[in-house]
Parts: sequence; structure tokens; C-alpha cells
Amino acid sequence: MRVAVITESFLPQVNGVTNSVLRVAEHLRRRGHEAIIVAPDDVDVPKTCAGFEVMTVSAVSFPLYTDIRLGLVPSFVLERLLADWAPDVVHVASPFLIGHNALLAAARLTLPTVAIYQTDIPSYTGRYGLGFLEARAWARVRDIHSLATTTLVPSTYARDQLAAHGVPRVAVWGRGVDTARFDPAKRDLALHGEWAPAGQVVVGSMGRLAPEKQVADLAVLRDLDGLRLVIVGDGPSRADLEAALPKALFLGRRDGDDLARILASLDIFVHPGELETFGQAIQEALASGLPVVAPARGGPVDLVKPGERGFLYEPGRLDQLREQVRRLAEQPELRRQMGQAARAFTADRTWENLGDQLLGHYRAAMRPWSSRGLEIDPR
Repeated sequence: MRVAVITESFLPQVNGVTNSVLRVAEHLRRRGHEAIIVAPDDVDVPKTCAGFEVMTVSAVSFPLYTDIRLGLVPSFVLERLLADWAPDVVHVASPFLIGHNALLAAARLTLPTVAIYQTDIPSYTGRYGLGFLEARAWARVRDIHSLATTTLVPSTYARDQLAAHGVPRVAVWGRGVDTARFDPAKRDLALHGEWAPAGQVVVGSMGRLAPEKQVADLAVLRDLDGLRLVIVGDGPSRADLEAALPKALFLGRRDGDDLARILASLDIFVHPGELETFGQAIQEALASGLPVVAPARGGPVDLVKPGERGFLYEPGRLDQLREQVRRLAEQPELRRQMGQAARAFTADRTWENLGDQLLGHYRAAMRPWSSRGLEIDPR
């Protein structure tokens, strides 16, 4: 199978879209398929990924968030590229600008397309003071994804959300997690002791430090006795968050085995963002054997079973967030039981299993309409 992967975001930027594309490329190589990756131009974009060529197209930085690159390539350029490379299917990751033009180009070439809905851009508008654009953003999402043969979303919440906004042909495809890397066995008692020399319960959060992640909500925990707050990640809000949470330990961006060791050494994981279509940080915390506290909106609804793998609080109810963390902090046996259930939940959620599911969606998109059927699997 020949797969053209068109992505709105790629290395050196590290985010959910980039990570998903990397895992997809690795799985295509593992299964013996061919691929090409088309990504926005940036400094230090690798020329290859998993042995596949990476082609870049013109892009500029987003004024409100310079880490985001906005692709400017016209559809006729992508049409020529796709015609020359002749893929069997086009995988479009989080389409908005480059992806929209790729879908237009693929439609003119009658190529099957699988579009991955991953970022709740319409809801982001409110976080950046542009709420008046939300209705227009949803109209654009509908127009873009209506071009796709299949749209894959990472959670049942996102599936229902897109259906409510008129997006057709939607199925659920989750995300995998590296259960060998993220493992409770990586827990480092010495590191935990450095963070909590007086025996405090360590509460951690991880992700991009930006307004939509709502890390500032963690200020509701600052007057709870016996807690140590550890925050992993970087981003435009870091200075403001350090001022708002002066007792928290900010570790900056971490990755690889270092990140796995940090996660496993926490006691509780809190993810306050309400705009997650999936929540990969949550899944990595679950694999690390941590109970999770998160809002009952978006991807966390599929990942966190309340009372079993953690707790979900009503969005905006920070009093509930505080109470749930307090309860876990005071009950080490409850944390242990939930941590075990969290680890067990991720056992079959490997990227290999999820990658094979994606290949099945590719094949379904390649079939004639008369024989095509979508199986929706929230796992």
C-alpha cells in the first residue's frame, strides 16, 4: 500500500498531531508499506521519517502562537505532487490549511482519503479571545471534512460533536501508547524523595503550557496540605503560570525515558484542559499506573472511568477537582487500586494494535462505495 501523509504539524514541533504522524509512519514501515510525508516548512525539519521521505511546503508562523506553522501551499501544487507519487490512499492529519487543499486535490484525482480530526480548533477560538469566530470555524471544519472519504476521530465525544455539526462519515480511531516505555516499574523513589522530602503526595500535570490547557486551574490545589505540584511541559504561558503557582516545580519539556521515569514517579495525575479530543498525556499517565483526575468533557470521558481509574469532574467545577485530588491524596490504598486498574486498561492499547486498525480504515476507504462500511470502535 502507498500512503501519502499530509500533516498540518510536524517536527521540530512536538504535539499530539506530530506524535500521531510519527507513530503512523513507524507502523507503515513495520508492516512493509510505502509512504511519503508532506509537512509545513520549519527550521530543522528532518528529511526522512521512519525511512520515508519528508517533503516540506511553504508555511508561516501563527501570530497568536508562533509554535504553530500555517501552510500556504495551493491545492494545484499538492495535486501535482499526489499525481506524481500516485498513492493508494491519502492520510490527512488534522486538516485545516494544507490538509484542506490536499483533500481538494485528492478529490480532483478521485483518490480515497482518510482525514484525522484531532484538534478542536473551533473551541480554541474562545481561549484566544476570538469566540465570535467559533461558528465560522465549525462551518470550515464541516466543509473540510465533508471532502474526506472517512473522518476518524479519537473519542466518542468528538464523534458526537462532529455529527452534531453536520460532518458525515465519521468513525472512531483512538491512539496507542507505548506500554513498554510508560510503565509503573520506572518509578524512581529517589526522584520522588527529591520532590517531596517531607513525604508529600506528588500531583503532576503534563502538556503544552498554553491557555487552552487551563493549567492555571491547578491553583485551586495550592492550599491543600501535604501536596507537591510538579508540572511537565513548556509553552507561551509558562511565565504567567510560574507566577500563579509559585510553589509548583516546573520541569520544562521532557521526553523519552526521562519523561517515563517522571510520570511513574508521580502519585496522582491531573489534566485540567477541557478541549482535549483525546488526551494522550492522560493515556501515558494511565499506562504509568497513575489515577487521573480530568474534566468530564472530550477524550477523558473514554479514558477515565470514574471510581475505577480516577475521577471526572464537571467542567468548570474546580471545587470538584479539588475534592477529588484531596480524596486521592488522603487514601493511598485507593491510589494503588486505581493505578493498577489504569495500567490494566492500557494493556491492549499499543500503537501496533491501533496501527492495524488504521490500516483497516485505509482499506475500507479504498473500497468502492457500494461495499464500504464503517465500524465504529471507541477503543
